[in-house]
Amino acid sequence: MAEMQLVGAGLAAIGTGAAAIGVGIIFGNFVNGALRNPSAAASQFTNAIIGAALAEGLGIFAFLIAILLFLKA
Repeated sequence: MAEMQLVGAGLAAIGTGAAAIGVGIIFGNFVNGALRNPSAAASQFTNAIIGAALAEGLGIFAFLIAILLFLKA
C-alpha cells in the first residue's frame, strides 16, 4: 500500500511541472501578441497575470497533494 502512495505522490508532482509549462505558454503567447499589436499589450497584461496565477495555484495544489501523499506513506 505504501508504494502505491509513493507512486501517487510522484504522479501528483507532475502537476507542478505542468503548471510551469502552462505559465511559460501563457507568457510566451502574451509576448507574441504584444509584439504583433503593441497598443493592445497593456490591456492584455492583466489577463496574462490572472491566467498565470490560476496555473500556479493549480501547481501549488498538486504539490500539496504530493506532499500529503508522501508524508502519509
